[in-house]
Amino acid sequence: MSNIRLFFSNLLSANLTDKLDKSQSHYLTKVMRVKKNEVFSLFNKDGEWEATILEITKSIVKFKTTKQLRQKENIKELWLAFSPIKSNYQNFMIQKATELGVTKFLPIIFDRTVVRKINMERLEKIVIEASEQSNRINVPLIETSQNIDNFLKKNSMDLIFTDLNSNNKKIDKSKFTKKPVCIIIGPEGDFSELERDKILSFKGVQSIKINENILRSETAVISAISIINYVIN
Repeated sequence: MSNIRLFFSNLLSANLTDKLDKSQSHYLTKVMRVKKNEVFSLFNKDGEWEATILEITKSIVKFKTTKQLRQKENIKELWLAFSPIKSNYQNFMIQKATELGVTKFLPIIFDRTVVRKINMERLEKIVIEASEQSNRINVPLIETSQNIDNFLKKNSMDLIFTDLNSNNKKIDKSKFTKKPVCIIIGPEGDFSELERDKILSFKGVQSIKINENILRSETAVISAISIINYVIN
């Protein structure tokens, strides 16, 4: 069995015959040098399937699914609410957060957010590639940017507030419900006092100081996700 995994956005099922897009076909045939009758795997939220290459015509791969390798997963929802940062650091952050199991990204424009636009197309490509690499089936969702008021108003979640001012260094697992767990990471200029008050007023929020040092956003994200994964798994 090949270790090549590709995300397939359309429905996957037994004995499905279909074609890969131009980019994925190029990757298989020109980069990985895969030939006719060789196998690879396709996945999406419905599961993962082994596929055999039927033919390669005009550099487009036609395939047929042959057997199901993994079924749809029921996993604990883990969200990341974050302040957009410079693209090279943000790309790294999104990649690593995907590898660590985040299921949804929620960009928030805080008072002290410097970067106020994100490249959605680029981030969607990163989460797909990171999911392919890390053996995930569920590719994370990425919401459009919003302010803190909309974020707190519309989402039902167990909120974890990473706060340098907190004296708490542990998460109380007993306070978790069946709701998604959401980690909120502030901008590199920190939360404003008003934002901090709004977050601390959210029902069921738990604040935590993840480190005594002041961390870069991407470091804080990896640290916080690792801590929460340890608690909930």
